[in-house]
Amino acid sequence: MDSILVKGGKALNGQIAIAGAKNAALTLMPATLLSEEPLTLTNMPRLSDIRTMTLLLQSLGAEVSSLADNKVVAMSCHGLSSTHADYDIVRKMRASNLVLGPLLAREGHATVSLPGGCAIGARPMDIHITALEAMGAQIELKDGYLHATTQGGLKGGLVKLRFASVGATENVLMAATLAKGTTVIENAAREPEIVDLADCLRAMGAQIEGDGTSRIEIQGVDRLHGATHPVVTDRIELGTYMLAPVIAGGEVECLGGKLSLVESFVEKLHEAGVTVEETDKGLKVRCDGGRPNAVDVTTEPFPGFPTDLQAQMMAMLCFANGTSVLEEKIFENRFMHAPELTRMGANIEVHGGHATVHGVEKMKGAQVMATDLRASVSLILAGLAAEGETQVNRVYHLDRGYEHVEDKLGAVGATIERIKE
Repeated sequence: MDSILVKGGKALNGQIAIAGAKNAALTLMPATLLSEEPLTLTNMPRLSDIRTMTLLLQSLGAEVSSLADNKVVAMSCHGLSSTHADYDIVRKMRASNLVLGPLLAREGHATVSLPGGCAIGARPMDIHITALEAMGAQIELKDGYLHATTQGGLKGGLVKLRFASVGATENVLMAATLAKGTTVIENAAREPEIVDLADCLRAMGAQIEGDGTSRIEIQGVDRLHGATHPVVTDRIELGTYMLAPVIAGGEVECLGGKLSLVESFVEKLHEAGVTVEETDKGLKVRCDGGRPNAVDVTTEPFPGFPTDLQAQMMAMLCFANGTSVLEEKIFENRFMHAPELTRMGANIEVHGGHATVHGVEKMKGAQVMATDLRASVSLILAGLAAEGETQVNRVYHLDRGYEHVEDKLGAVGATIERIKE
């Protein structure tokens, strides 16, 4: 199993190109199931999760081809050979459940395994089930599979989400495009990935209003046509690499970055004494005062501070002046990186959904274990400033969400390599 070896102590200077958003791409790919005509996605990230979604769509009968060094994915689903999403594929990735809405909308029935993914806490499917039932679906859980059917197809309705679930909003949004009548989603997720999906669906002929707000209205249409759509910039990869020069020192310009994608995150960086400048090409980041200042962080649904940047932020705060408190309000089991950071000399206390981080002057490299996707990159970030060598093991998590980390950080001055095993 591969690992990443980092030698700390090198300041970072240069540019890092930010990829298309993993969470957007994995949502956009199932949209091909809604039309018999081709859907082409550009600015695609090159990740193992994209390969997993490709396998899932192909198992359903879609044709999927990767072009231009895998940065373009061309799909066509003129005929479905199956509406059964098998456990062996779905278990690898949470986003696999996003085929449920499109299959129901197009075929009126689907059998989808309960999904897998990182073990960071409960992400219940009951929100998806209740939402689709409000549109006339009948869904039964049996032997680890969701067996979903409709009588005469999905029908528009009022969908009230008890939580602003991104996945449930995406599933309903896709399903509603082909439903009969008007569907209204209340307490909808507002993430940029939702807006990106709506933009793609509109390019395919869908009638959608209100995306980016808590109330989305979809007027169902008889059919959707083909389209070409660019994937939005990955705000989580953007935030991750913005933290790298803060931790290691130096100045890095993140190409393709936009303040609108990371406003709440940038507010915390400013509070910590970090300089973020918008340029013609992206966002430039540096920490003029040496060590950043301690700040308190609470994760919230967009536009609040992203839970997917909490682990990386903790890595930065390990080196900050003062004491910080992080409150995790999205997932109940998302501080598994804290003990690994402690192995490197961090001073962290975890009590339930709160972590208190006392900044230290230095940390030392160590053997550490990646417990999930975002935790893995947080350990790499910490290793950039730690004395000696840090070896991050079990990085298959990392490859699900970050393309060529060692190349991107190495290009701006980090001493980092992948060890093949």
